[in-house]
Amino acid sequence: MTHVITEACIDCIHRSCVKECPVDCIYEGARALYIQPDECIDCSACVPACPEDAIYHEEDLPELLHRHLEDNKNFFAQTLSGKSAPLQSPGSAKRIGRLGVDTPLVTSYPCRQATCT
Repeated sequence: MTHVITEACIDCIHRSCVKECPVDCIYEGARALYIQPDECIDCSACVPACPEDAIYHEEDLPELLHRHLEDNKNFFAQTLSGKSAPLQSPGSAKRIGRLGVDTPLVTSYPCRQATCT
């Protein structure tokens, strides 16, 4: 099982969940954060840390947000725009840093901030 970051995170990246994650499995795209499902240890430390209530355990994910479970997996399994290969499981979000790219689902959302391109 894993946790999933949903649409409430898009254009509202606070990173408080990143600070709480003991295994460094929360990666930063351009407009949202993503949890690497194979690296997540299911500790739930990220859930109360999120001021946007954007993080759910996959079993508690509301039906309207189920598309984010697959989308979160796709961030790591598919080759994203401008990248040469899928990210897969790099083992450390801090080592990778901000990736500056998102999944097609996240990029399809209208921008909620003036800094979006």
